[in-house]
Amino acid sequence: MSTPVSQIIDQMFDQDYFSQWLGIERLDEAAGYCVLRMTIRREMLNGFGIVHGGIAYSLADSALAFASNTHGRQAVSIETSISHLESLREGDTLIARAEEEHLGHKIAVYRVVLTNQNDRMVALFKGVVYRSSRVWEV
Repeated sequence: MSTPVSQIIDQMFDQDYFSQWLGIERLDEAAGYCVLRMTIRREMLNGFGIVHGGIAYSLADSALAFASNTHGRQAVSIETSISHLESLREGDTLIARAEEEHLGHKIAVYRVVLTNQNDRMVALFKGVVYRSSRVWEV
């Protein structure tokens, strides 16, 4: 039987066609927490032959979205930033681990660490979300 956390993420993911296009796999999820994985494909590379920064950003943003909605209230990002630490290439695996750092009534803060298949940190993402009064129906 799936948990309310999984049911919320199921609802989000079913309508998130961009995350589906990225090829995201859900590895772990709990209240305020989410781990996602994807493989870098050729069409995700920029003119330098390395992953486009928007791809890593997008995976982190999806992890933020899923983690921040797991408490049952609908949340949307209001501020995000990323630091790219190492480049990625076609065939590399990218893992995003989103963890809650602060949960307030209206504002929550998350840290998303992105690692590659060798468990090396390749990017660090911070996200701030607004927690609305709308609730997920599960």
